[in-house]
Amino acid sequence: MAAFDFTPWRARVDAALAAALPDPAVAPQRLHAAMRHGVLNGGKRMRPLLVYATGCALGADASELDAAAVAVELVHCYSLVHDDLPAMDDDALRRGQPTVHIAFGEASAILAGDALQTLAFEALAAAPQAPERRIAMLAELARAAGVAGMCGGQALDIDATGTAKGGQRHFSAETHRQPMYSNQESDADPLSLLERLHALKTGALLRCAVRLGAIAGGADPAQSRQLDRYADALGLAFQIKDDLLDIEGDAATLGKSPGKDAAQAKATFPALLGIEESRVRLQHLFTQMTAALTDSGVHSEALAQLARKVIERSN
Repeated sequence: MAAFDFTPWRARVDAALAAALPDPAVAPQRLHAAMRHGVLNGGKRMRPLLVYATGCALGADASELDAAAVAVELVHCYSLVHDDLPAMDDDALRRGQPTVHIAFGEASAILAGDALQTLAFEALAAAPQAPERRIAMLAELARAAGVAGMCGGQALDIDATGTAKGGQRHFSAETHRQPMYSNQESDADPLSLLERLHALKTGALLRCAVRLGAIAGGADPAQSRQLDRYADALGLAFQIKDDLLDIEGDAATLGKSPGKDAAQAKATFPALLGIEESRVRLQHLFTQMTAALTDSGVHSEALAQLARKVIERSN
């Protein structure tokens, strides 16, 4: 199988991101520089690639997908800026460079994250789709970023983490008796709760990227259901691979500090399943992604190779 060339899409979204970000020479310069530092510092661009791969497979032109690709990546970058803060994951390294709060201070990092999030919605509001599709795309991004997505997942992650600041805590049903859970869900086993956590924290924005491409490309309901299956499996696989890399990777390859999960007593898939069973789970998820693409009738070599990249990546 010939490797799909993602280079044009990466170059496209990088150029669009650079154009969307404010000029660092214009006041407030420090904030603008912090925003650019948080975005234009490399990265896999997985979420924009999913937008392009899905939309183009459904017949959309790449130029029609730029706004959605920019918006979803800006939300992702804002989340990283805030996740790295001392009050959250307290990381000093991101993509091989100092994190935003290390380079610019905590106050500027908080403001940069806030500004990146609002800029994402500004960019998507200017998307070239018809008004009804644009509104649907805005709603998808809002849900994925909010309490039913990333923010909710991050809150659950904090509750499931034992730290020196908050005392030792463990991943249990009792910890997660929160309004977003039904009584049945709150009594679920630790693995189900961990899957739920990451379906929100990691999976929601990845699924959103696929959905944005699907909306822009005019996917029918049957296609949308199968693309959701693909995206849900991809989101879970992405997190399991992240957990494994935190154990097995090194800072030079990862571009961030390894070993943070164990140091912070985070709930992870290797901690619950073991390393080998986590790897087996990855392969099962890859099979699910492949089946979902087949059932969708959306023939996309790009989506198929993104699925493989998620489980084979080294950073």
